[in-house]
Amino acid sequence: MVPAAEFRSYYGLPVLNPPRWKAPDIAGYLFLGGLAGAGSALGAGLHVTGRPAAARRVKVGAAAAIGLGMAGLVHDLGRPERFLNMLRVCKPTSPMSVGSWLLSVYAPLAGTAAASAVTGWLPTVGAVASAAAGVTGPAVAAYTGALISDTAVPAWHDGHREMPYVFVGSAATAAAGLGLVVSGTADCGPARRLAVLGAVAELTAANRMTRREGIVGRPYREGRAGAFMRAGEALTGIGLVAGVGLGRRSRAAAVLGGAALMAASACTRFGIFHAGVASAADPRLTIEPQRERLRRADATPS
Repeated sequence: MVPAAEFRSYYGLPVLNPPRWKAPDIAGYLFLGGLAGAGSALGAGLHVTGRPAAARRVKVGAAAAIGLGMAGLVHDLGRPERFLNMLRVCKPTSPMSVGSWLLSVYAPLAGTAAASAVTGWLPTVGAVASAAAGVTGPAVAAYTGALISDTAVPAWHDGHREMPYVFVGSAATAAAGLGLVVSGTADCGPARRLAVLGAVAELTAANRMTRREGIVGRPYREGRAGAFMRAGEALTGIGLVAGVGLGRRSRAAAVLGGAALMAASACTRFGIFHAGVASAADPRLTIEPQRERLRRADATPS
């Protein structure tokens, strides 16, 4: 006889304070850091397999990406010394602390590898730096997924199982796109294979994440975030057809496909960023999953 109660938050206000990060700085850093980390791994692979020209260009692209990404990160922090303050401690249980140290190790390695490849100086040092950047790069590409999942933002936190896989797949797609753009047709084989692996990993993990999240995954399908995510999927398809398929014979198609893959990765990162902001602003996405978890706990026999 009593109608079901409607959900209302206190004065209709959000339960959580939405993230104060700026989209161009932090979403841009999420993209550029992934591009750089996976790009260093691709560059090291090209170096080892005897493709020096392609390796040099990819290494330069990775170094430029991490430089721009860190500039955006420091700009969002407001003062450069705030980044240095994060290095005063090393806390293995904190993704932010681990990520700060990873960046401090990886960025000089990527820069050294690129500088040696361009100038030809100290080739042994450059080879060691390239290998070390190739090893630490994937960790740089992955840690940001763990970082944003380690928050109370519903769309990010509830996706903690799949988010690192989404980020690694997206980073691989971006690095493959860079490889297709800067490599000659004869040297594009590794980039094409990486594009397929990255796209499959990213799309599979993202689809699983949004479906498993239920109502919390709604921001990934609606509004600005939904538009970015759909654009990312469409651009990934274009990139695979042009870069992987047609790019075997056409340099122009390879460049077009590579650019589409990089744009797809950027759209995915911006979509994830905006979905998190939208989910924090919606009190239903904070309270209703908590109530559902409580109901399941009460229904579980002790």
